[in-house]
Amino acid sequence: MHPANLALRFILEISALSGFGILAWRSANGGWRVVVLVLVLCIVMTFWGVFAVPNDPSRSGSAPIPVSGLVRLGLELVILLGGALSFYWAGYNLAAISLAIFVLLHYALSSARIVWLLQK
Repeated sequence: MHPANLALRFILEISALSGFGILAWRSANGGWRVVVLVLVLCIVMTFWGVFAVPNDPSRSGSAPIPVSGLVRLGLELVILLGGALSFYWAGYNLAAISLAIFVLLHYALSSARIVWLLQK
C-alpha cells in the first residue's frame, strides 16, 4: 500500500475513534462520561488491533487473533463508517459526511489490498 494511503488510513482510524469518543461522551452524564468514553474507545481499539489477517503487509504482519480477509475488511468498514455514523448521531453532520467520503476514497485507492483480503 502506498505510504500516502497508509497515512490516510491512520488519519481515518484516529477520526473514527474521535467520532466514537464524542458520541460516548455525549451519551453519558456526570462521572459516567469518563467511564463510557474509556470503555468504548478500549473496545473499538481492541477490535481494530487484535483481529487481523496473518501477514497483512499494511499492518505489522502479526495477527493476535487471526481472521479471514473478508472478516477483517468487514471489521474495518464497521469501525471506520461507524465512526462517521457516530459523528452524525452526535450532531456533527459535516464531520460525518467528510469521514465517510474519505473512507470511500481510501478503499477506492486500496483495490489491490481489497483483492488480497478477499483471497485470504
